[in-house]
Amino acid sequence: MPKGFGDKLVIAISSRALFNLDESHQVYVNEGLAAYAQYQIEHEDEILAPGDAFPLVKKLLRLNERLGGEPRVEVILLSRNSADTGLRVFNSVEYYGLKISRAAFCGGTSPYRYASAFGCHLFLSTEPDDVRQALDHGMAAATLIASNNQVDNEDELRFAFDGDAVIFSDEAEQVYKLQGLSAFTESEKASAKEPLSGGPFKQFLAALQGLQAEFGENCPIRTALVTARSAPAHERVIRTLRAWNIRIDESLFLGGLAKGTFLKAYGADVFFDDQPMHCESAREHVATGHVPHGIANRPAS
Repeated sequence: MPKGFGDKLVIAISSRALFNLDESHQVYVNEGLAAYAQYQIEHEDEILAPGDAFPLVKKLLRLNERLGGEPRVEVILLSRNSADTGLRVFNSVEYYGLKISRAAFCGGTSPYRYASAFGCHLFLSTEPDDVRQALDHGMAAATLIASNNQVDNEDELRFAFDGDAVIFSDEAEQVYKLQGLSAFTESEKASAKEPLSGGPFKQFLAALQGLQAEFGENCPIRTALVTARSAPAHERVIRTLRAWNIRIDESLFLGGLAKGTFLKAYGADVFFDDQPMHCESAREHVATGHVPHGIANRPAS
């Protein structure tokens, strides 16, 4: 963590995740970088509409107001824009009253490398390549998938996570993918008392728990594990979290059922999963981040 950030929870967000830049992005796709830059300059006084991550960011920043004192959550803007074309983005940040003061505008190149330099615990983007590079460098990251469903709950912030290849490594999922369900079940029974290795979101979850502890009993942050596992493969998960000294508020062992309706019932503000099919189920109900990590995201050999 860079000097000056203390023990803050630091989230990096891309400009296209925070705001709806679809129209100007089409200018870039159809007409190129120069036309895109000119378009943004000509429209820099027009406020951008909120993007998929806007409600989440707004809730995260509101946590600082609830705690009082020094801010404990920092949101950093990372963008492929240049500083010149990024002026419209900062104008929109100011318009919505978002307390975001730090940013990296990278002039068309990937900004993922600055997420590490800023000491971010999580990087959210709409660019899959940027997300993969962040994950390859050991950072929790997810590609936000467009969803028209947002949780209408101003009082709580609810995170939901898949287990294997997200919170945990994909070591167990490799057994399932390569050898089938029976082999997976037997392997997990045999290894029930052996903690799983950590996945890309382990440190983010630990940092989130540290923030929860500061609120005490009236904490507005809740976490949930939403996994396709079922008994008897649940025991290793529970013992792993216990070994890490990480507490999850709610745990759903769904035994392969579609996750979407359960995430809606939980009221997730965002759900993170490594498998595209689970993300498709979830996006119909809640904001969803695809974590392109582990065996489920490797090219078929």
